[in-house]
Amino acid sequence: MSHANAMLTPKARLKLAQLVVDHQWTISEAAKFFRVSWPTAKRWVTRYLQHGREGMGDRSSRPRHNPNRTPRPLVKRIVALRWRKRLGPVQIAGLLGIPASTVHAVLVRCRINRLRYIDRVTGEPVRRYEHPAAGEMLHVDVTKFGNIPDGGGHRYLGRVEGGRNSRASAARSGHKRSSKHPRNGTAYVHTVLDDYSRVAYAEIHADEKAVTAIAVLQRAVAWFAGQGITTKRVLSDNGSAYVSYAWKAACAELGITAKRTRPYRPQTNGKIERFHRTLNDGWAYAKFYGTETTRREALPGWIHYYNHHRPHTALGNKPPVSRLTNLPGQYS
Repeated sequence: MSHANAMLTPKARLKLAQLVVDHQWTISEAAKFFRVSWPTAKRWVTRYLQHGREGMGDRSSRPRHNPNRTPRPLVKRIVALRWRKRLGPVQIAGLLGIPASTVHAVLVRCRINRLRYIDRVTGEPVRRYEHPAAGEMLHVDVTKFGNIPDGGGHRYLGRVEGGRNSRASAARSGHKRSSKHPRNGTAYVHTVLDDYSRVAYAEIHADEKAVTAIAVLQRAVAWFAGQGITTKRVLSDNGSAYVSYAWKAACAELGITAKRTRPYRPQTNGKIERFHRTLNDGWAYAKFYGTETTRREALPGWIHYYNHHRPHTALGNKPPVSRLTNLPGQYS
């Protein structure tokens, strides 16, 4: 692509060359008309005579051969030390007897200059994937939050006052643990996330049983359909609700292919795991809530903010709904 200040675009280059070759303009006349130098006009005329219209495009200035480039066997040794031992440029340079700047350049070129790009378990580069269209894959999971006692919890009020509120709420509900510590229950947040757009759906329930998870999935599929998304696959972990025959039958009834992650590999479902962290920071513990009811009432508003307004770094700092088109209220 031509640079921002270029006088000649490919179309203008073609016009200049045609004026000289087909209409017998002199190169000086064409250069003056297009306000470029004589050598520039001459170059495009020559290109036109040699290659025709195809020669009017930009060419790479990258050299065909670089004698100073790091030899391939040495690159392989650098990469191997990075993968297997997770060493930095200085340590690798010391082992191989080469400058650390050379090692760093190789790591950048191979896109493993950050350790977060390398899987801690396998030592291989992290392979990030994204399905090509909305609805190709939905991620489902459940995250848990302790219910907030009336008056507020210890995160904002401290252990003393928060504990007093927790004991009072537990006494009113009649629930206590065997250790006599107060128990106020758990909020099970069932979340569904579209792999391509990152558009999210969430509901709060009192359990994570299969019948609850199935009902959430049915409502989520209907909600996504209202956004113009047709669900094809759903990915879950190996929780009891998702390995049940009822879950498989429900997916089949909805025309969805049910898939599960490899055991002990939550990275496979990493998008929704990262969404849970965002949910934790942006909603669950983002501010003081005087009651659990207040926090639950705030969830739909936060989900709307996440989908329609919150910039997402994986989407070029645009909100998830920006990947969906022609939706009513998309920019509200």
